[in-house]
Amino acid sequence: MNEKVMTATDVLEIVTILKQAGVDVWLDGGWAIDALVKKQTRQHEDLDVVVDLKKVETIRQKLGQRGFKVSEDELPTRLVMEDINGRVIDFHTVTFDKEGGGIQKLQNGRAYRYPPEGFAGIGEVGGQKAKCLTTKVLAECHYGYQPDDKDRHNMQVLNQYFGIELKKPYLND
Repeated sequence: MNEKVMTATDVLEIVTILKQAGVDVWLDGGWAIDALVKKQTRQHEDLDVVVDLKKVETIRQKLGQRGFKVSEDELPTRLVMEDINGRVIDFHTVTFDKEGGGIQKLQNGRAYRYPPEGFAGIGEVGGQKAKCLTTKVLAECHYGYQPDDKDRHNMQVLNQYFGIELKKPYLND
């Protein structure tokens, strides 16, 4: 089995390509947490990012030129792209409201609003600054589903480094 790995170098390359194309990118998930603690705490299979839904065609075009193809299309909620090397990017797409919050339309017809202050995180990947979601929003997004080992690790890191309070199902781990 070809094990998928997303390295810090991959993250920087992808973020740079998108920034040069005029796409604002905020790291989400495990890479955001690692960026905020300024070190890699675990291996990552993919890169989760939040982007403006209006930029999806630009993203498809620019990353398509680099060999990425759409592997899952659940727009307007998310879009997943993968290249021949197994690098996977999970784009969480939002529409920004007038206050600067990001509304993500979910598959069940509901919506999640990333608060404007949730986009204020600044981390570091491979010694370079990277925009991230904040610890509060990262923690909030880890609730409402059954966590796996990576989710448990992420929440432990948020607790250890930032004092984020753990709630069920993350207690007693």
